Amino acid sequence: APVRKKTEGTDMDVTLLQPLGRRWWLVLLRGLASIVFGLLAWTMPGVTLVTLVLFWGAYALVDGVAALIGGWQAKDSGKPMWQVVLIGVLGIAAGIFTFSQPAVTAVALLMLIAAWAIINGVFEIAAAIRLRKEIQNEWLLILSGVLSIVFGVYMIANPGAGAMAVLWLIGVFAVAYGALLVILSFKLKKHAAPAAAAA
Repeated sequence: APVRKKTEGTDMDVTLLQPLGRRWWLVLLRGLASIVFGLLAWTMPGVTLVTLVLFWGAYALVDGVAALIGGWQAKDSGKPMWQVVLIGVLGIAAGIFTFSQPAVTAVALLMLIAAWAIINGVFEIAAAIRLRKEIQNEWLLILSGVLSIVFGVYMIANPGAGAMAVLWLIGVFAVAYGALLVILSFKLKKHAAPAAAAA
């Protein structure tokens, strides 16, 4: 019985961790896209609102597509990992809305980014809870989710913040969030192949 239990646990790890590990580069892509967006927010202080909207829309689309593919292909008991799939759908919807409304006001843009950050954070924490028994570094996903929620709440609580302060805040969040995803992607990469010990 103990041997059977161990085998079943190994099978559960294989069904979720290996697919996630093989798609580690999608998490890396999300992290790099976030870092690039953050650096653009820092290095272009004179950027117009419309340009910032388009930059963020492009980032949301890239992040959404990568998350959707990763969540759909990483099967959880034979089903797509719905938490990550929802992150993808949310990002794609936010990106499409942004491109369809390029003349959106500054306040509306900030509220959109804040709502995206909060919902995105909730889904990431839910995904981390699902992975907590199978991966040792789920705290990275939890931390990125908490960071995302805190950022979103702060944005909603301070809608009248100056443009420069907002740009710097968005930049700091995007770079920190992206860095956590990059680290997580390399942790997941270790699970890409079946462990030699299992043989």
